[in-house]
This record gives sequence, C-alpha cells and structure tokens, in this order.
Amino acid sequence: MKTLVLSLALVTTALPAFATELTVWDWKSGDPAAAAYFAKAKEVFEAAHPGDTISYVMQPNDQYYTLLGTALASDGGPDLFLLNGGAQARARFENALPLDGKLGDLAANLAGTADFSEATGLYAVPLTIQGFVVYYNKALYADAGLDPAAAPKTWDDLAKVCAAFIAKGTAPCIALGNKEGFGMEFWFSAIAASLWTAQEQADFAAGNLAWTSPQVVAVLQGWVDANAAGWFPKGANSTAKFMDEYEGFMRGETGNTIGLISDVAHWKQFDEMLGAENVGVFMMPAPGGAAAKLPAAGGIGYAVNKKSPNADLAVEFAKTLASAEVLQVFFADAGAVTANTQMDTSSVTSEAAKTIFGWLATETVPMAHANASAAQLEELHRQSQTLLNGEVSVADAAAAMDKVGK
Repeated sequence: MKTLVLSLALVTTALPAFATELTVWDWKSGDPAAAAYFAKAKEVFEAAHPGDTISYVMQPNDQYYTLLGTALASDGGPDLFLLNGGAQARARFENALPLDGKLGDLAANLAGTADFSEATGLYAVPLTIQGFVVYYNKALYADAGLDPAAAPKTWDDLAKVCAAFIAKGTAPCIALGNKEGFGMEFWFSAIAASLWTAQEQADFAAGNLAWTSPQVVAVLQGWVDANAAGWFPKGANSTAKFMDEYEGFMRGETGNTIGLISDVAHWKQFDEMLGAENVGVFMMPAPGGAAAKLPAAGGIGYAVNKKSPNADLAVEFAKTLASAEVLQVFFADAGAVTANTQMDTSSVTSEAAKTIFGWLATETVPMAHANASAAQLEELHRQSQTLLNGEVSVADAAAAMDKVGK
C-alpha cells in the first residue's frame, strides 16, 4: 500500500497541475513557407510552459471571417485568432481582450500597432508589416520590346507598357484575380496611395470622404478604364487572387502583378520561381497622381478571445508569436517583414527586397482599403465584380458604397 501511495505521489508531482491546450485559428499555419515559424512558436512556448500545448486550426482563407464570426457569436471560438490589420481587425475588437499593459517589454519593439488599435486600446499583437507594390517580369518586358531596367513611374508610362504587351499579344499586362473581390482591395489602396493627399487619406479613414467624391470615383474609374483598355486578363472574376493569380505570374504568364511585400505573393516567392534577375518592382502610379507611393500598414496579428477561459496563457502565446526570436524564422523562411523592429535583414540579397525596404523608410502612406469598414469592403468586393462585368456604372457603384455604413 505504501508503495502504491508513493508511486501515485511521484506521478502527481511529475505532471503539471493544470495542463492547458490553447486553440489557435488562422489561415496560414498550413502554408509550407510559414510552417517553420509556427513550429518554432509552438516549441518555444511549450518549452516555457511544460504540459501546456498549442493546437493550430487552419481555416480556409476565403471563408475565414465568416467561420470566425459564427464561432465568436456563439460565445465559443478559439483562444487566439489571426486578423488582418485595419477593417477586418476593427470588426472583431468587441470579441478581443484589450492588451494594453499586458505585453511587457515587447510593446516597445512593435510597429504597425495602429492598425490593431482604436481609442480604447490595442486589441491584437501585430506580426508583420504589409504593403502593395507592383512586381514585373523583366524577361517578358524585354520580349515585348520594353527596357527591363526602366520600370514605369507614371500612369502614362504604365499605359505604354500595357500597350506593348497588348501589341505583342502573348501575355496579359496586369495579372488579376477578383473571384472574392480581393483584386479590388489591392487596386484601391495602390491607386489611392499615389492619387490622394495626406488629408484625403485622413478624411477617408474618418468617414468624411464620400465614395461619390471625385477622389474616390477616380480610383473606381481607373479600374474600369484599365479593364476596358485590355490591361487585365479576361475572366478575372473567376480567378482566385490567392494563389491562382500569383501562380500564373510565377509561371511567366503575365507581365505585372500588384503583390504584397511580406510573407506571400512577394519578392521572395517571385525571386525563387522566376529568378531574382527577372523580378523588377515599382510603386503603382495613378492617373493624374503625384509621385507614386507605397501603401503600407500593420499586416496580420493575433487577438486573444476575451471569453477564453485561458486568456492569460493566450496572451503569453501571443507574445511568443511576436517575439524577435520566433519572427526571425518567419522572415528567413517566408520573407515576412516583421512588426518586431528587432528583425535582422542583413542577410537579404534580393534587389527587389532591398528596393522595397528603402521605400518603407521614406515612401509609405496609409492603406486606404484597410480604413474602410468590414461592411464597406464586402460591398466593394461585389461592386468591383459588377464593374468588371459592365453591369453597373461607376457613378451607381459609388452611390451604392455611400449607402453602406462606416
């Protein structure tokens, strides 16, 4: 009997008193390029919290926010959930735990927090900085009779590039996937970045610049005009942006694509597939715009479910996910531009990446679409498809957008 009691005591002593499994939702953990990052975060956290475990649940990208909203509305859902900065994050702040004062020394090393915050505080820990630039295939430029070293700087320059691609007839000028309406998000922010003044960006973010204003109508009109001019491939509304559009670009099927600067559909993937010597980059110009600019903002970040029974532990994992040690793996493997400012970029050899990092220091402006509301983005997706199909005028589409609340 004494032996049995002693054995039970030893077992009880060896196991943690309260082992916890944290459930983490995202749309990225199954991506091979990000696998090492997620594995590293799990390894570091579980080593520091013996007995506690991390369970990643990857949801489909195009259904993610619908599934998340349903789970959170039922007072359930994961302990942590991934969010895009801006509109999509703000729509879920009511479900997220305020993080001010909970991040310790990490808080001083984070950029991009504004896109996961509002007046009442910070509601998600940013992992990346995200932005839009145009990548181009230098080999296809040469094949179309263009100078591959001369990237477009103005709208007229871009028009000449697309005219050359159309005349050649072997590849569309600008790749476009708009099956979910995401193509319009990229277009909207990329054009507005070079077209709008700082005050107009601020007015739009505050809801004081109407969709029917000339400044916003010009962005929508550019979308229609580019399509009418044959800049986009046919069938864009049936093409998924992630990753059909970008896989086509990486196969050398299109001359240009509006891509990301961080972790997917960006310089690292394109360099690897096309060869770094064939990848050029420029900031999207705008019709009648001033010097081109790079729209950038907080990219993705993790929020803690305020109704989680494990909220304190979930905060600790959020800090692990955003730590310099773990995010350095994300940068090394996926080319993620991290929100943790301790990132070491000295190993980068990509000329496209070096150019982008230079722009990040001096040429960034707000990412306009992220300053719309989630409801407005949903309607913008729908209107963008009808505009491509010629089913609605720009004036009517803008008027419909104005009916959607901020």
